[in-house]
Amino acid sequence: MTPVLRSRTIFTLIAVVALVAACSGSTGGLGSVPTSEPTAFAEPTSPDLTPGPSGGVSPSNEPSTEPSASPDASVAPSASPSSTDTMIVRAYFVLGGKPGVVGLVPVLRVVPKSTAVATAAMKALLGGPTKVESGAPAITTAIPDGTTLLGLSAKNGVATVNLSTQYDSGSGSDSMHFRLAEVVYTLTQFSTIKSVVFQIDGETVTVFGSEGIVLAGPVGRADYYDQLPAIFVDRPAFGAAFAPGGRVAGNANVFEAAFRVAVLDAAGKSLADQQVMASCGTGCRGTFNATLGYTVSKGQWGTLRAYDLSAKDGTLENVREYPVWLTPGG
Repeated sequence: MTPVLRSRTIFTLIAVVALVAACSGSTGGLGSVPTSEPTAFAEPTSPDLTPGPSGGVSPSNEPSTEPSASPDASVAPSASPSSTDTMIVRAYFVLGGKPGVVGLVPVLRVVPKSTAVATAAMKALLGGPTKVESGAPAITTAIPDGTTLLGLSAKNGVATVNLSTQYDSGSGSDSMHFRLAEVVYTLTQFSTIKSVVFQIDGETVTVFGSEGIVLAGPVGRADYYDQLPAIFVDRPAFGAAFAPGGRVAGNANVFEAAFRVAVLDAAGKSLADQQVMASCGTGCRGTFNATLGYTVSKGQWGTLRAYDLSAKDGTLENVREYPVWLTPGG
């Protein structure tokens, strides 16, 4: 579904009012959530319209990725609630794996419709991964149990999120950086939010947790590139519908900026496999945006695979896979 075009002035005014009063901006379409009937997919060739994270053209504006155990291929996704009563938001968790593969992954959540979309996204994040998502490799969260959202506001592109004291409990540098990254990426999925200031029980954080992580000011996506896999696919999200000709977008840091994206059917047969070029590589993180066509005779769970080839011997490396719902048509 294509967002309604508005003038820049009207859009800005609406975004500011919504962010300050309701803790978020307009989300636009987030793409299709699989329904119980493959024929029920609306606009099968439309891209995932998740709002671009943080504005601009830097890698921090294009992000996401992989999952745990894929759903039972014999079971179609359950029907989502009425679109008049619900909306779709993203939450960013952590997908396990080897170095180069482990990192943030976006999942879609169907939540009650509200103007406070950033608040809804944060609550979805704090709700944690589902049992289905906790397979092998598992989708997990670094955010401690019991963490609650105490407040959320935004002004001039900066969101201020107030979390309970549980959020900075525990230790471990990896855990602390991942929990910060999960919140930053979840909030910056909205184009009106570009960076985040953290508060704990109402007090602005300048040094986070027992690891002494310095937060000198608002932080954005680029501050957490180390929490991304080598190939970070933001669209489609884990477990989302992916129609023929759908968009595959994100960012990557791989040798000479070249890697491959493939689609496999329920039986593991390759339906498409093409080279993709990021805007930068070999030590820098560049964005990518490609379309991927395929053909299936009926709706089914398939696999999206992103990987690159070793410059040394051509073997597959940085392989990230997760389930997507495939649908006929193109």
